[in-house]
Amino acid sequence: MIEYWHNPRCSKSRQALALLQERGAEIQVRRYLEDAPSAAELAAARAALGMPPVIEMMRPGEALFKDLGLSKSDDDARLMAAMADHPILIERPLAISGNRAVIGRPPEKVLQLL
Repeated sequence: MIEYWHNPRCSKSRQALALLQERGAEIQVRRYLEDAPSAAELAAARAALGMPPVIEMMRPGEALFKDLGLSKSDDDARLMAAMADHPILIERPLAISGNRAVIGRPPEKVLQLL
């Protein structure tokens, strides 16, 4: 089972989801903007990603990133809290399978979970 954090308005997210569906993957789609992950879920996703710097899980180009006064050099705790409070800041798509996860940038990266 792949938990797929999806934003249907994002072309990359749609492309990665289609790749998984074409290969018959069992997918649980989570529209993370409507069903925001908790801080604990974000921490678990980070662990599954291999503990990258938190900024690598974020969309620093979002206007809200700047509006909140965030910086790429902020500490991980501040950035994690920002994502928990504002899920639009989470990089998409994020696919999680067990203790492994990938960010689908490019979309083909999600195939690593198959």
